[in-house]
Amino acid sequence: MDPITGLAYGRIAVGTVSLLSPKLAARLFLLDPKSNPQLPYLGRLFGSREIALGMITLAAPDGEARRRLIQVGVAVDAADALTGIVSVASGSVPKKTALLLTVAGVASTTTGVLALQED
Repeated sequence: MDPITGLAYGRIAVGTVSLLSPKLAARLFLLDPKSNPQLPYLGRLFGSREIALGMITLAAPDGEARRRLIQVGVAVDAADALTGIVSVASGSVPKKTALLLTVAGVASTTTGVLALQED
């Protein structure tokens, strides 16, 4: 399986968990859904975005359309990584949580960038 297909399936899996069980997803991301009752709402928003991006990437034909979708994914993942950095700097999440979220965003961004260079 190529890295982009793997990322797309990963997005769909994470998105599905976030959409169907946002409290579970929050705990997996080391967030505390008990202290923030609005977290499931945001988790579902995140989940639907991830599912849509994963599915459209899988459905895209090879070529320019798929390349542009990979670029969108890179931008989204880079924003996720930046959010982790901002969150630790602001103290809005524990350092361990911010590190996990930042690493996940950086890893996904790196995978997308490397795939674009291979293309």
